[in-house]
Amino acid sequence: MTFRIGGLDPAPFRPLYGLDDAALAARGAQRMTVDGRPGYPDRITLREAAPGTTVLLLNHESLPAGSPFHARHAIFVPEGADTACTVEDEIPEVMRHRKLSLRGFDGGGMMRDAALCDGSTLRGLIARLFRDPDIVEIHAHNAARGCYCARITRA
Repeated sequence: MTFRIGGLDPAPFRPLYGLDDAALAARGAQRMTVDGRPGYPDRITLREAAPGTTVLLLNHESLPAGSPFHARHAIFVPEGADTACTVEDEIPEVMRHRKLSLRGFDGGGMMRDAALCDGSTLRGLIARLFRDPDIVEIHAHNAARGCYCARITRA
């Protein structure tokens, strides 16, 4: 089973880059300086943000479907990120050392299956979830805080 894991497209976040704190707050976001690693998982490049860099903490709609599973939660994006990570048959750095919740969705945004894992067992769980032909995408979330991590599709 080949799969693709993709970070978020930076385009919707670009208008926030460089805004002052008041303008960010008016949009429900805030700027933070990374003070340690791990702790600030970047949702565009799928890496841990480096200490000393700035990230934006904001609310993101990870599942816009008109279903009961419509989802929004807080995420970090690095200020200035311009290119999304996309990997095939690889596990990105930010997913390798966290406990994750995987949620398999069908084309109508209904959850068909879900499971918990850690980065070392992620590959096998992706294969298991995709055995269900109705699952069109898997959303990975950090298990502890619930924030969206990445989207996984068949390659």
